[in-house]
Amino acid sequence: MDAEYAAVDGHDVTTITCVCGNTVSKDGLIQANSRGFPIYAGDDVPAGLAPWPKDEDLYTLCPSCGRVYSDAAVEETGKAPVAFTVDVTTGPIAEAIKVHWNNT
Repeated sequence: MDAEYAAVDGHDVTTITCVCGNTVSKDGLIQANSRGFPIYAGDDVPAGLAPWPKDEDLYTLCPSCGRVYSDAAVEETGKAPVAFTVDVTTGPIAEAIKVHWNNT
């Protein structure tokens, strides 16, 4: 199977247009860890969210479809291949997305 790629301007993860059509300004994109869990960039991490990764290995999660993009790949290559997908409809990541939106 061929890799899927999101559209991206330059090397800027904030300009990703997900394969499904979602963008930062449409339904939003969420910073995530290497497992696709939304992360929190502060102390007192809300229950359900992951702490900001100490290794700064960041990903961008599309909460609309579950595609996850490696920020490092985008920043280094200017391309946004789908790294992996997660279930955003049920389970812990779906719940973390709700927590994320309630804490932003």
